[in-house]
Amino acid sequence: MGKLLSHRLAVPVVIALLVVALSFAMPSNFYYRVAALVWISALAVIGLNLLMGYAGQVSLGHAGFFGIGAYAVAVLPPQVGLHPLVAVLAGAVATAAIAFLVGRPILRLKGHYLAVATLGFGILIAMTISNEAWLTGGPDGMPVERLTLFGWRVRGADTWYWISGGLLVIGAWIACNLVASPTGRALRALHDSEVAARVAGIDVARAKLTVFVISAVYASVAGSTLALVNGFVTPDKANFLHSIELVTMVVLGGMGSILGSVAGAAILVVLPQALTGFHDYEHMILGLIMMVIMIVLRAGIVPSIAAFFQGRRNK
Repeated sequence: MGKLLSHRLAVPVVIALLVVALSFAMPSNFYYRVAALVWISALAVIGLNLLMGYAGQVSLGHAGFFGIGAYAVAVLPPQVGLHPLVAVLAGAVATAAIAFLVGRPILRLKGHYLAVATLGFGILIAMTISNEAWLTGGPDGMPVERLTLFGWRVRGADTWYWISGGLLVIGAWIACNLVASPTGRALRALHDSEVAARVAGIDVARAKLTVFVISAVYASVAGSTLALVNGFVTPDKANFLHSIELVTMVVLGGMGSILGSVAGAAILVVLPQALTGFHDYEHMILGLIMMVIMIVLRAGIVPSIAAFFQGRRNK
């Protein structure tokens, strides 16, 4: 029991220590902002990793859920009069409902059929956001009401650094508890073999739908947080390329690894910022670095490094 409890706490504690330690190495607000973007992306990637890395289900439309959360905090406060925090909750609930309705039919598909179905869903959400300009501002986007708590207006990159870091720690803690629960064991069995999982008495359809809804809520909360940080939202965060970016973060960091989700998000958020000085060669160098990482660390950054040190320990 103690070992299980320590396993559930280890990853959130490591992430919390990382958030605290990095705060002492931030020379300016720019670095606080980049780090906050890493935490927000990592939150969405943790949810997607639960779906892909643990349950073995592919989703190429998760940016659609991200966009729903982002536009919830942009549309609901001015249109309905909701407080931004209530709008975040409303966006998460709406996302869960949509994921439940969409997931029931499409999760019956497998392999590339499932990938194409989720891709179609993501494109549908992105097109809806872009075309309904009367509500969403269309391709130009729309402003987001600033978050105010007890009369205090939340502002500043350093403030959002701590808020997004806190959300990431909470998200990692929830994910670790889910992975260590009977539901998590069912997801791992499902990842290995649906047939074997079904023979073992696992309700495969229910397990798939549960993790799909949970991963969608993670993306929604991350989208809402990013919209509040930026004070503006555009359809770009709901499009196909952002879905591919989230999947790439999962694979780079390591499928089936919560810490890997943070590492993958850090790579794809920080590297483009670090390579801006190379101008025309920026994307080429980024692509080359990603190729090298996947060739050398085939299981992803964190699992490969962990396996290396485990192998040295066993010698």
